[in-house]
Amino acid sequence: MRFMLMHRATGQRVVQAADPAADPLAGLGRLIDEMVRAGVLLAAEALLPGSAGARVSVFERRRIVTGGPSAGEEELITGFALIEVRSREEAIEWAARQAEVVGDVELRQVAAPPAGSGGAR
Repeated sequence: MRFMLMHRATGQRVVQAADPAADPLAGLGRLIDEMVRAGVLLAAEALLPGSAGARVSVFERRRIVTGGPSAGEEELITGFALIEVRSREEAIEWAARQAEVVGDVELRQVAAPPAGSGGAR
């Protein structure tokens, strides 16, 4: 089962219970390393601010590109991890560990492609 763990700017309260002087990025790096060693991590990346992005839509066959985000910066996804685990419970455990470092984490299961579609797994 694949899951995406996403953290938003609203979750940027950093929990530093063990060491108030700890660098939150170092804590996230250690967790990513653990995910790699456990063999569950498929991908993980931080995202640039919404001001560096664009919103793309199509209306009446015309492409509309707007610079920057349409939502407030506090609602934007700031990073993600894609994991493959045996159960939803295991995914929740990894999400909880990530939330200890970055704040609130949204966990979403990745939809499996239809059987015989040849889609990536």
